[in-house]
Amino acid sequence: MTWPASAPEQAPEGFAERQGDDGSFSLWSTAYGEGFHSGRGALREARETFLAPSQLERLAPGARLKVVEVCVGTGTNLGLLLEACAIRGLHLEWWGLELDPRPLRLALAAGDFRRPWQPATLQALEQLLTQGSWRGEDATCQIPWGDARQTVLELLGEERGQIDLVWHDAFSPQRCPQLWTLEFLEAAVALMAPGARWISYCSAAAVREVLGLLGLHRVALDLPEGLPAGGNRWSGGTMASFTPPAPSPLWRELSAMELDHLASTAGEPYRDPSGREDAASIMETRRGAQAGALGSGRRPSSSAWRRRWDL
Repeated sequence: MTWPASAPEQAPEGFAERQGDDGSFSLWSTAYGEGFHSGRGALREARETFLAPSQLERLAPGARLKVVEVCVGTGTNLGLLLEACAIRGLHLEWWGLELDPRPLRLALAAGDFRRPWQPATLQALEQLLTQGSWRGEDATCQIPWGDARQTVLELLGEERGQIDLVWHDAFSPQRCPQLWTLEFLEAAVALMAPGARWISYCSAAAVREVLGLLGLHRVALDLPEGLPAGGNRWSGGTMASFTPPAPSPLWRELSAMELDHLASTAGEPYRDPSGREDAASIMETRRGAQAGALGSGRRPSSSAWRRRWDL
């Protein structure tokens, strides 16, 4: 989710407008020090990272599709999903877990954001912003505005085991650990139907480790075209499901290097048992757990892992 190296200017309300390589509208958060989308662009990221691995072509016309999106942001992912479902004749039921309406408000006020969308898509986004819900001919959408750690629990009361797709698009774990903890991911996984998929741009060892602990099979999303591997980037994200997905050029099994990464201190989960801790507290608790795991020999250091794999 991070943007290529730049020095974003301060903007009203803590956001700066950005344009991706594909020309699409995006935002930079001055509070988190991260972009809402990668530098390749919001629309391209939504297509490659979220929509393509979802493989809507698996579903017959008229089928129902239930989706939960963790962090709605500018609404780009939802816009693309609405239009893809309309083309395929799918009945969409969507819930967005989001705390802050400002990014969606800023996006809808920008001509560059509005230009690609169908009028019905803009109507849906506008009504979600003002009323928190929207109903179309073949789609219903809801945003129960508030802390996702609480709203996910409310959704569990109604939709446990019923969701077909979870799109996890929060700011990165280092910036927003609240939405990548063992407890939050456990709640998200509890929403999933047997054939569901959890999809994210995130490849963090701590997140992949938790998904495995929760019984999911993890695969690495393929790196998007034009993004070379190297440094800390060796995949385009993660998809997880209760059963292994059929082979596809869109993903691959985790490599020996990636699996070894999960066993290091980098794989130590983020934890938030109360569901109300702030980022600093969660990070401090994790650092303590990492130190304990290293001291007991339960986990080798991530630096030792990097040396072992000549990174």
